[in-house]
Order: sequence, then structure tokens, then C-alpha cells
Amino acid sequence: MVYRLALSAAVRYGWRMDQIPIVDTHQHLWDLDLLDLPWLEEAPQLARNHRIDHYLREVAGHGVARAVYMEVDVAPSERPREREVITALCRDPEAPTCGAVFGATPGSVEFPATVEALAANPFAKGARLVLHPPNLPADHCLQDAFVNGVRLLGANGLMFDICIRPTALPEAAELASRCPGTTLILDHCGNADPHIVAGNGGNPGEPTYGHTREQWLEGMQAVAAQPNVVCKISGIVARAAAGWSAADLAPAVNHCIDTFGEDRIVFGSDWPVCTFGAPLREWITALREIISTRPDRLQHKLLHENATRIYQLA
Repeated sequence: MVYRLALSAAVRYGWRMDQIPIVDTHQHLWDLDLLDLPWLEEAPQLARNHRIDHYLREVAGHGVARAVYMEVDVAPSERPREREVITALCRDPEAPTCGAVFGATPGSVEFPATVEALAANPFAKGARLVLHPPNLPADHCLQDAFVNGVRLLGANGLMFDICIRPTALPEAAELASRCPGTTLILDHCGNADPHIVAGNGGNPGEPTYGHTREQWLEGMQAVAAQPNVVCKISGIVARAAAGWSAADLAPAVNHCIDTFGEDRIVFGSDWPVCTFGAPLREWITALREIISTRPDRLQHKLLHENATRIYQLA
């Protein structure tokens, strides 16, 4: 299966067969002619189309064989349209996108109907609601209605991606403990600032992503103690300062690997958000360098095997 995957991707996307293939579990895509993303008003660097053809140019030659789409925080009224557009993409045999995590609001009135729609969609793997906006209290994900919504996902064979402030990692651990039947995917290494973790900079007082090194280390330990949580190695390059190197990212990556273990880690590009720190190809190259001294078995698990198993990719 791995050989067929690698051969097919090598032919389509032009990369070397000696590279370990990658399943990208955090692929953002949007076409502003089709969907409205209100938050782009505050992110002018990203305020243009990022379609599948753009993504394929970015990953060409770097080993990406398959991808899982990650919701892009469209206006809630457009979530059904998002599902329609991305499901059509997943059906395209020429696209690497073969699964999707869609936007949803656990605990909302419409959430049960959304779960029903996702459960009926063969490409839907789970749901996400971004939990780091400043207007959301830290314990929002621990409200009874929210917890029950996350439990409903698991009861229907779906996962929940949790993207939370690094200072709120204990809340993520508590949510996981209350929802043992649901797999939670912790996005972006717990939204770590890689320079803080490495002890060479960062802003601990930044209102959304700020944290101390000790807060993050202890928070990640608490989350990893919950066996139903998977850590996504993603996101940190977006917060890397100009002139960063693989050595700046390595402490955060290595702590995630060592804390969660080889069976509960997956790779995510976070493209195009990653371009705040570097082009996608530089993030992939840096990660391959960081894990190059790890056993081949672990590298295969991180880059594609775990994702294939956890997301149940055919």
C-alpha cells in the first residue's frame, strides 16, 4: 500500500521515490469567489485565493502524497457551501485531498444536524471550532453543551480538532478526559511559540499565543496524558521570527514527539497560514531535517502512517 501510494504520488506530483511520503493533515484552501472568510480583513497577506492548483505548486517535489482539508473559518451560514465545495474536491481523482475536517460549533442548536451531515459524508473526518479568539473565555470548551457536542462527534465516528490558546492547554486536557469516546487532534503543537520553547526569544505576554516555557511544557504533558489525543506537528513555523532555522523549531517538535509518542503524532502543513513564517517547502525541509536522526519507523509514522490510520484514509 505504501509503495503504491508513493509511486502514484511520485508520478503525479513529481517527487523522488527515496523520500518518505507525506500525508498533510492540515491543508487550508479557499476560493473567494465561492466562500466568504470574514477574518481575512485582519490578515491582508492571505486575502487572495488559495486553491488546489496553488497548493500543488507549493508542494511539488516535496513528497506530499495526500492531504486532509482543514476548515477555514468561513461565515457560519456558508458552512454547508464549504462542505459542498470540498466534498467535490475530494471526489476529484487528480487532487491529493481525500478527507476533510469541517467547521462546526459544538453545543449550538444546529450542531446535531451538522453531525448527521458529516456522518453521512464519506470524506468527512471530523469538525473544528477555533477556540483561541479573544472573545472566547478559556473554559468555553468545558461548558456542558460543548462537551456533549464533542461526545456526539465520537459517537458518530468523527474527531474534533482542538485549536486552543497555549495557556488553555489544561482545558484541552479536561475536555479530552470528559470525552473518552472521541479522538481529539491537538492543532499546531498546542500553538507553541517555538522561540519561547527554545529559550531564544518570543513574547510571553502576547494576548493570544503568549505563554511561558513552563506553561507550555506542563500543558502539553497534561494533554498527552489523555490517550484519546493526537498531536499535530504543525503551525509553529507561522510564528517563527525572520532568519529562523530548523534548530529554532526542533525543541518544540521534539518535545511533542517525545511526549505523545510515535503513534500519536501527525504532520500538518497549515498552508497558507504557514507563509507568515516561511514557504511551505521550507517548513517541510526543516521538519525532515529535525527528524532525520529519528528511527525510520518513527519518521514513517509521523509523516504518513499515523494519519492514514487515524483519519481512516482509503
